[in-house]
Amino acid sequence: MAMINAYTGQSSTLSDEERALIARREAALGPAYRLFYQNPVHFVRGEGSKLYDADGNAYLDAYNNVASVGHSNPRVVEAIAKQAAILNTHTRYLNEVVIGYAERLLSKFPRELAHVMFTCTGSEANDLAVRVAKSYTGGTGFIVTELAYHGVTDAVSQMSPSLGKFVNLGEHVRTVPAPDSFRVPVDELGAYFARGVHAAIADMERHGIKPAAMIVDTIFSSDGVFVDPKGFLRDAVAEVQKAGALFIADEVQPGFGRTGDALWGFERHGLKPDMVSLGKPMGNGHPIAGLVLRHDVIDNFGRNSRYFNTFGGNPVSCAAGMAVLDVIEQQELQQNAKAVGAYLADNLRALAKRHPEIADVRGAGLFLGVEIIPRSASIAADALTTKVVNGLRERRVLISATGPRANVLKIRPPLVFSKADADTLTQALEEVLKTP
Repeated sequence: MAMINAYTGQSSTLSDEERALIARREAALGPAYRLFYQNPVHFVRGEGSKLYDADGNAYLDAYNNVASVGHSNPRVVEAIAKQAAILNTHTRYLNEVVIGYAERLLSKFPRELAHVMFTCTGSEANDLAVRVAKSYTGGTGFIVTELAYHGVTDAVSQMSPSLGKFVNLGEHVRTVPAPDSFRVPVDELGAYFARGVHAAIADMERHGIKPAAMIVDTIFSSDGVFVDPKGFLRDAVAEVQKAGALFIADEVQPGFGRTGDALWGFERHGLKPDMVSLGKPMGNGHPIAGLVLRHDVIDNFGRNSRYFNTFGGNPVSCAAGMAVLDVIEQQELQQNAKAVGAYLADNLRALAKRHPEIADVRGAGLFLGVEIIPRSASIAADALTTKVVNGLRERRVLISATGPRANVLKIRPPLVFSKADADTLTQALEEVLKTP
């Protein structure tokens, strides 16, 4: 799955300048990094829902949720520059900007989630959640879905199966089948997922492992994007709590209004998590992330362990975070995600009637998954999906793919995506599907 959208070094359309830049990149950054697309793109600036290449060509960004309120959002840029000109330091000094942002962010959560701990990345936030869960429960076992992604630190890479077969899962980690609403009847989905969680807990206990937590990305983005029916997560969370473990909602991708229905993915399921991890969209690309958690969950850890992150929650990052909240609220971007996402989903379902390769359209707000299944058994689903992703790139529309079969188009644009942008995406996708 991780390699479907990667540059393989085989492109014949790159200019000499681009080849030289790729060579410099490989020499400086080493072999572990990957470029997107069979024909990589060299971007030099961004604005709103568009990215621009070195020749000034505009590309529609239907993939990057990091710039949640739009690339180079002027409100966020101004907030960062203004605070950087005043003060930037760590959280061991009193600072109104840091405290004010923490208070405002917490006001967006259920009252029980009373504290926020700042980090620089979602990986760090999930790593901290692991430490806190182990401290609170005395357990070491963690439950994740079969193709989950929760970060790249040593601890959370061990519970991120999507990183591939060469990144070993921890012996304390158990995977469960994702709640696949395309293959499992909707009215059975909650019980189906809960059975997997129950079996994982039983297997841990059989091997002398005490469960600590289940962590799920509440839109199951790496597993193929599964969001409905609302509430299907409740039975699985009940199994976790019955075992004395915690529920960690990973909101790095679905959070900050992306689903349209609510600010957080867990709200769609009527849940109150023990901890919530935040990341990518929080600062519109500025490195700020965090962990929101109940007082009793952090109390023992806080009394016995020091936590300090030099740049986590610095004033400049918090100014960026405050500006993001301002833009989401004042431009009604959660409502935009709901309206434009529904419009785009309707367009894609209409397209599916003309192109049966589109087997399923699912998602919520501006986070959609489009499952691609070839009409002919002689064509592999991942091969067709690769063709679609790269065909869209050639038409200057950016998306990626996900899921265990690498055949689900992952549509996750900035929240400023418009109906005109949705039309552009739909038209380009139809052109690609018509191409032999």
